[in-house]
Amino acid sequence: MKQQRLAFIDTETTGLDVERHEIIEIGCVLVEQDWDTEDGVPSFRVFDEFDIKIKPEQLGTADPVSLRVNGYTNEEWVDAISKEEAMKLFSEKTVGAIMVGHNVSFDSAFLDKVLKSTGYGNQMHYLKLDTISIAFAKLNLNETIEKYSLRSLCEYFGIANEHSHRALSDARATFELYKKLIVL
Repeated sequence: MKQQRLAFIDTETTGLDVERHEIIEIGCVLVEQDWDTEDGVPSFRVFDEFDIKIKPEQLGTADPVSLRVNGYTNEEWVDAISKEEAMKLFSEKTVGAIMVGHNVSFDSAFLDKVLKSTGYGNQMHYLKLDTISIAFAKLNLNETIEKYSLRSLCEYFGIANEHSHRALSDARATFELYKKLIVL
């Protein structure tokens, strides 16, 4: 695991139901990790990051609350690409990387579905890391932490996330949170 690249991923969707809703944005921060440091503290180097807006195909089934939360507008998505183009690009950039997410099972379920439907399949490493699980494991005895949401944990650690519920901003915040958690 220490040799693998990490892909900090966040998706924005048209709702919470993987069977009814679809991904409309993917943010990803790709990181190389180095655990062989003199001080014993791992170092991480961002070597790429990207944000992909995907043209929704089924806005009729979208949850209006989800669209409002993630900032979807027709104007903002005017240059969005097809899900096939998006999955080709995503698949190429994340080959072999370990997916890291905040509530990784949510993002993974949506990604697995669209990757399979477009014929690309998931080319990432089979392991996944979840910052909620890591945070709970390391902070569960801390009585000042009541919630494990990305927002709450960013506030606790003083991590800026200026555009929460936008894919790349949340992926960047998840990366910053991971770096804080890994050294606890």
